[in-house]
Order: sequence, then C-alpha cells, then structure tokens
Amino acid sequence: MADVTQLLIAWADGNREALDQIVPIVHAELRRLARRYMNAERSGHTLQTSALVNEAYLRLVDARVHWQSRAHFFGISARLMRQILIDYARARGGYKRGAQANAVPLNEAMARGARLDDDLIAVDEALLRLAQMDERKAQVVELRFFGGLTEAEIAELLKVSEETVRRDWRLAKAWLRRELDTGTP
Repeated sequence: MADVTQLLIAWADGNREALDQIVPIVHAELRRLARRYMNAERSGHTLQTSALVNEAYLRLVDARVHWQSRAHFFGISARLMRQILIDYARARGGYKRGAQANAVPLNEAMARGARLDDDLIAVDEALLRLAQMDERKAQVVELRFFGGLTEAEIAELLKVSEETVRRDWRLAKAWLRRELDTGTP
C-alpha cells in the first residue's frame, strides 16, 4: 500500500484510485480521532461518533486543500472535529438559554453536560486568544491534544524542531491552565 502522504497528494491532483485507497485509512483515523473527542464529552451526548466522523469527512472531501503530508491532513481533521463539537455545544447552549420555549427539568446529568459544553467552549475561546498571541503554540496544542499527533509529526508539519514543539507545548499548557483557572488573560 502506498504511503498516506503520497496518496493524499495524488488525491489532491485528481487521482481517483488514490482516493479509493485512502478512504479506508482516512475513515479509520477519523474514527480514532472522533472516539477520542467523544470520550472527553459528557455521557449521553446526543452527537454520535459516526455522525462526527461523517460530518468531518464531508467537510474534508469538499475542502480544496493541497495536502502536504499525513500530519497536515490529520491536523486539519482534528481542527474540523473540534469546530463541529464547538458548534454543537454552542447550539445546545442556545437551547438551554431559552432559544426554544420548552421547559427542561434540571437534573444532575444535565448540569454535568452543560458544564462540559461550557468547558469545551471555554477551552476553544482560550485557544483563540492564545492564537492571537502566538499562533504556533495554539497549533501545537490543537495538533497534540485534539489531533493526537506526535511531537515528531508536529515538528514536521510546522517545520520546527521537536525541542521547539516540546517547549511550545509546555508554555502553552501553562498559559492555558492559568487562563482557564482565572478566566482573564
């Protein structure tokens, strides 16, 4: 079987056979990423892993991106899945705040779910603030935490050393921890 990077490049160049070969690989990797995301979500989440995979897959197929490597592809995939979950959490938040007229009884499971949705949104907002200050550190967090990429893959994708990735990861984690604990920059 051909290298994933070669298949991605061939697919971007319009090679239908490359697409046929890469679909099972991509689907398996997207399911792995989706399971990782969904495991971090509250129990009883109404968005299913397969729905997340399908939505990400549709967005990826429609994307007009010149894929550079496997790491680039899965980094974009991680970003898409994160955005889908954020959109979903925000939509649920609108529902809970009264965008719909139906009364919903408050119980412990719902309170926990609302808190996790809020936490996901808070992390997303903090990452956006970090990106305004230092785009690369935000990318490292997204690729490592959300995408599950290794330090070597991130270094290759961002064209920096692995030591730079490790340093960015440490500094970004400390900054995010402080930001999320205090709620202020």
